Amino acid sequence: MSQKRQSRIPHLLRHEPCQIATLTRDYPASQVIPVHSHNQDQLVYASRGVMTVRTSDGAWVVPTHRAVWIPASVPHTICMSGMVAMRTLYLEPRLAKALPRGCCVVNVTPLLRELILHACTLLTLKKTNQAERHLIDLIIDQLGTIRTVPLQLPNPGDPRALKVARALLADPGDRRSLSRLCKTGGAGKRTVQRLFQREVGMTFNKWRQQLRLMQALRLLAEGAKVTHVALESGYGTPSAFISMFKKTLGTTPTLYFRTKETGQPRENAE
Repeated sequence: MSQKRQSRIPHLLRHEPCQIATLTRDYPASQVIPVHSHNQDQLVYASRGVMTVRTSDGAWVVPTHRAVWIPASVPHTICMSGMVAMRTLYLEPRLAKALPRGCCVVNVTPLLRELILHACTLLTLKKTNQAERHLIDLIIDQLGTIRTVPLQLPNPGDPRALKVARALLADPGDRRSLSRLCKTGGAGKRTVQRLFQREVGMTFNKWRQQLRLMQALRLLAEGAKVTHVALESGYGTPSAFISMFKKTLGTTPTLYFRTKETGQPRENAE
């Protein structure tokens, strides 16, 4: 993955030292932000729409009212599904010590959501300003309590497993068995199963389910009907798809994207 730098935020921090800088952007459906990285840790919040973040290690799908954590210096691309309202916090490296040094999707609490939106109206937050220092402390406190969401899809490194993975990435709705997929992968079924378990930390079937779920989230964000989403994601019936979705994310596809007056997803509103 080639690396480019997005110059706006590093330029801002260089001339106006601060602990947190913000960026507010709205994007049309299907727009792609090319590969780039930042000098700061980054929390990218989807106020509307669904984003897919990709790095050399894998992909993360970020539904509405969730966020993706991207540590400093990680090259990544972002693709929009549906119209996306993106609200981003750029944090001084290691300011949020509780968060991992790898990418992850996180739930956003109602309080953190309001803190993000308020911070974005201020552009930068500096500890030298008392009111802004309190806001920084609140944000960091909330970041220390957020929960991760299982919406990542790691890439296997072994060429044999990667060939199978790429075939499914090109067509997530492909319903061929692993045995049939392995005929083009240069390895037997048991070998590929071992490779997936060793290299991505999950079984092949779990990896494929995760791919189908991420495909479904993107299609749902674009307004597709559940029946269409189920078929395009490799499920024979809508009921089988809904059962998988509910088992994985705790609610139905329809309710997952439905918000209360607070703007929070149903399963997050507590």
